[in-house]
Amino acid sequence: MNNQRVLIHPPHLSNEKSLKTLVENRSVYTLNHCELNLFETYESSELVPLKFNDFVVTSMLRGKKVMHLFDEPGFDYLPGETVVIPSNVEMKIDFPEASKENPTQCLALAIDKSKITDTLNFLNERYPKEGSDAYWQLNYQNYFFYNNVDLATTISKLIKECMSTSITKDALADLTLQELLIRIIQTQTIKSIDEGTSIQSNNPIFEVTEFIKLNLKENINLKSLSDKACMSTASFYRFFKRELGMSPIEYVLNEKIKHAKKLLRNPGIQINEVCYLSGFEDANYFIRLFKKHEGITPKQYQLLYIN
Repeated sequence: MNNQRVLIHPPHLSNEKSLKTLVENRSVYTLNHCELNLFETYESSELVPLKFNDFVVTSMLRGKKVMHLFDEPGFDYLPGETVVIPSNVEMKIDFPEASKENPTQCLALAIDKSKITDTLNFLNERYPKEGSDAYWQLNYQNYFFYNNVDLATTISKLIKECMSTSITKDALADLTLQELLIRIIQTQTIKSIDEGTSIQSNNPIFEVTEFIKLNLKENINLKSLSDKACMSTASFYRFFKRELGMSPIEYVLNEKIKHAKKLLRNPGIQINEVCYLSGFEDANYFIRLFKKHEGITPKQYQLLYIN
């Protein structure tokens, strides 16, 4: 995936008079199978502890935190990023830059264990993965990732439903929770493939994505990929989209852009050369696609890496 973080539109901050505390002031919206917590911090502080009884999806909305988890070194946590945390795991949080002028805002969505179990059972029954020991499951080691468009859209939808006063909000939130769990698993799968970790090598998706990465300059089409996976094109398309949440061709284009970004870090390389080496035949198409993905042109991207 490209390294672009997709931001979630943040809800309004609390009215100053309603603040109960300046550190992790909490607003709670409780539904049948989930609880949305919105936290706001208005002053710099360190090692603030937080723990939930349920699995939690957290997303940064404003400002910057430093997150300490699983006895690992602290890491910066910024808008456009999501962290998932198993139940009863304590996180400790620093707010190095928080102030009244620059507050942090973060959401923590606690999801009922039964909802997660039911969703995973439903997916494994209705949409079984290829391979005898492959199941839909959350990967607790793979807990930090950048939001892609689908993940950000689903989280935004959940915020809206949790904060709504509609009588159908629980039913709508239940459907969106299912979608959110699917998006998280797909995002984790993509990240595992990108990092070459924890994906079974007997899973056809592993072989196909490796083939794509090694053959970016070739003419990769749906037929050649489905042949590689020993599936019909229709079955392969469904399988790929289910595993990664995007079509095979979208994945190929993402990989080409990612390769182009690596090449562009060399200040001496020509844009036409990058275009060719990344498997694009038309420079104008490459520049348009790159700009759509990254928000800037290849040339502008290259200039970021020139000291």
